[in-house]
Amino acid sequence: MRRVIFNQKGGVGKSTITCNLAAISALEGKKTLVIDLDVQGNSTQYLLGRKETDSDKTIVHFFKETLSVSLFGGGKGSGLENAIHATPFPNLYVLPSHPEMEPLQGRLESRYKIFKLKEALEKLEGFDEIYMDTPPILNFYSQSALIAAHKCLIPFDCDTFARDALYLLMQTLTEVKADHNPNLEIDGIIVNQFQKQANLPRQLVNELIAEGLPVLASMLSTSVKVRESHSESKPLVHYVPAHKLTDEFRALHAEIHSR
Repeated sequence: MRRVIFNQKGGVGKSTITCNLAAISALEGKKTLVIDLDVQGNSTQYLLGRKETDSDKTIVHFFKETLSVSLFGGGKGSGLENAIHATPFPNLYVLPSHPEMEPLQGRLESRYKIFKLKEALEKLEGFDEIYMDTPPILNFYSQSALIAAHKCLIPFDCDTFARDALYLLMQTLTEVKADHNPNLEIDGIIVNQFQKQANLPRQLVNELIAEGLPVLASMLSTSVKVRESHSESKPLVHYVPAHKLTDEFRALHAEIHSR
């Protein structure tokens, strides 16, 4: 199963959600891959404890290869295997991002390489779950992920501006589905940084539900443990396995896998 975590608004917790859901999948015995398509490399650093400096060991190498035309075609592999890194956590792997993604984007767009990631992931063997972290903008890399994914998870941070952005996002997903990926499904909207005692977050969530939007029942509260886990480069299930927020992530993981 290939899932993309996407929102065109920044600061909604895409990398945190990506890595923590992936870590739970891996802990449950599923061989799991995180693909970091955000040039900031937050998922890469979260899982590896560093940002990968050698571009040949990142997803940049794969995209550069797509620009190299061979008269004899490629091999049987996906072209991604050599850039996949094992993390310190069993069953959990990451395909790192790299700063060279930014200047490379224009060439990839002009050569219409938008389907190459999907083609490569269809050839990639051995992984039970794939989670794709995306930049907070609809660009070449986020479109590639949406085209390659089976399902999309949408983080929502209970803000009025986030609600306005959400409607635009739903329209974007409808267009991607119609134009490029008819099999794309919305897995649900993840309410993140939820403060159930505050009026505005409860009001916004209730309005989304009343409008028929696919809000997931499992919501994620705020906690300083998230930033601490970033600093320690340990997903919550490894950093604070008995914490309330860790339990919320487990409930969210169970919900999306039972749908």
